[in-house]
Amino acid sequence: MLLEYAADNKPFNDDKYITELKWDGIRLVPRNINRPRLYTRHENEITANFPELIESMPIPSGTILDSELVVPNAEGKADFAATMERFQSSKSKHKVTIVAFDIIKYKNRDMTYLPLTERKKYLEDSFVDNDYFVKSRYLTGKGIEYFNAVKQQGLEGIVLKRADSKYIIGKKSKYWQKVIAYEMGEFYLAGFRKDKFGWLLSDGNGIVGTMEYGPNSEERKAGYLMMKKYKTEETKDYVYTQPLMRCLVKHRGFTKNGMLRLPVFERFLI
Repeated sequence: MLLEYAADNKPFNDDKYITELKWDGIRLVPRNINRPRLYTRHENEITANFPELIESMPIPSGTILDSELVVPNAEGKADFAATMERFQSSKSKHKVTIVAFDIIKYKNRDMTYLPLTERKKYLEDSFVDNDYFVKSRYLTGKGIEYFNAVKQQGLEGIVLKRADSKYIIGKKSKYWQKVIAYEMGEFYLAGFRKDKFGWLLSDGNGIVGTMEYGPNSEERKAGYLMMKKYKTEETKDYVYTQPLMRCLVKHRGFTKNGMLRLPVFERFLI
């Protein structure tokens, strides 16, 4: 089951929906069919990468969960950069946690046809939380209040799910919606990528990321005209320009290297 964006990326209150924290991690599918295994949502097996999770997997035989792999920081917030580091190398010392939010199969019984609230009950019964596996907690309704609290704490966002929704494997559903707590910032266009769309962004002191989403065809045309007019340098892959054109950008914070995470164009600033 994959997430759609909520309309205009805005939360809402509806008691027909449950509200959960959106963890800033990597989607994983823990399975115990004959033996414990771990898979990505693209069905790539990564069991060997996480021996500590396999040894600690508490779910009974015949059970499949849907979950998020996260590395909590000292404040308990998910650290995406640390999660990626651990995901890419078993030599990393970061302690990972599996946050289970749904159950696909329980003791060889298919759960996908059940409404979400029923699946949550089976998920609750399927294992006892330990140091590596925990269950996601949720509220009924209260999407606006929860989102405001999440945003205030600098967390990624929330997920709103129809309480009666069935589980659809591998597909997006309008009944599962995410609302991202974007940050807003002003940046300068500093160049563009040649082979595919991507505008380089500068904070006035240097490049802080590549923006790949947001502008419509007219905005792209205006941006390219301005950057070509004030071109300063060209390489095999990029054209660089004087950072004169300002734009408003929404993003999901900065990486530890000072680069923007998922910058999205909002509008030009005059």
